[in-house]
Amino acid sequence: MKIYLLGAANPETIRMIRAVQRSTSNVEFSGFLDNDPKKKNTNFYGFPVLGGLELVHELSNDNVGFVNLITGSTRTRYETSREIVASGGRLVNFIYPSIDLTMTRLGVGLYLQEAVIVQAGVEIGDNTSIHMGALIGHETRVGSSVFIAHAVSVSGCCSIGDGTFIGTNATILPRIKIGKWATIGAGAVIKKDVPDYGIAVGNPGRVIKFNEIPFSDGKIN
Repeated sequence: MKIYLLGAANPETIRMIRAVQRSTSNVEFSGFLDNDPKKKNTNFYGFPVLGGLELVHELSNDNVGFVNLITGSTRTRYETSREIVASGGRLVNFIYPSIDLTMTRLGVGLYLQEAVIVQAGVEIGDNTSIHMGALIGHETRVGSSVFIAHAVSVSGCCSIGDGTFIGTNATILPRIKIGKWATIGAGAVIKKDVPDYGIAVGNPGRVIKFNEIPFSDGKIN
C-alpha cells in the first residue's frame, strides 16, 4: 500500500515512518501533502511535498491510503479529513508499532504516537489522534475526530465526545463524561462531567465558556 501524509511539519513523523517500516514490509510512504503553497515541490526530510488536498482525487486508488497529521485544531482535522474522503481518498491508521491494541476496538484514520497506552476494553472512533505518553484507561470510549495531547491521563470508564480537544497533561478522573466538541485546557483536572461544547480549565476543572462550532458530531463519512 502507498501512503500519503497530510501535514509536512513535525519531524517526529519521520521517526514514526521509520518505525512502521521496520515492523512491516507492505507499506510504502510516498510523500506528503500540505495546503501551504510555499511547501509545494519541496523536500521534507527526504520525502517530497507534492501539493495540497487538490491532489487527493488524482492519487487515489485501491492501493492508496491517506493519513491526516493535523492535530492543532480538531475542527481543522475534521474538515480536512472529510475533504479527503469526499475527494475519494481512503483514510488509514498510522499507529506506532509497539502500542498494545489487543482487546480494543479501533476506527479508521487514527494517528497514535509512541508510548501511548490504550488499556483493555477501550473503543476509539474514526479520525482521532493521541500523542506520545497519553494513557487511555480501561473501558473508556473515545469518539471520532478527537485530539488527546501528550501526557494526558484519561481514567477508566470515561466517555470522550466527538471533536473534543484535551490539552497537554490534563487529567480526567474515572467515569467522567466529556461532551462533544469540548475543550479541556492543559493541566486541567476534570472531576465532573463537561457538557457539549464546554471549555473547561483549572484544578478542579470548571467550564468558563462554550465553543462556537457548527457540527453535531465528528463523523467523517
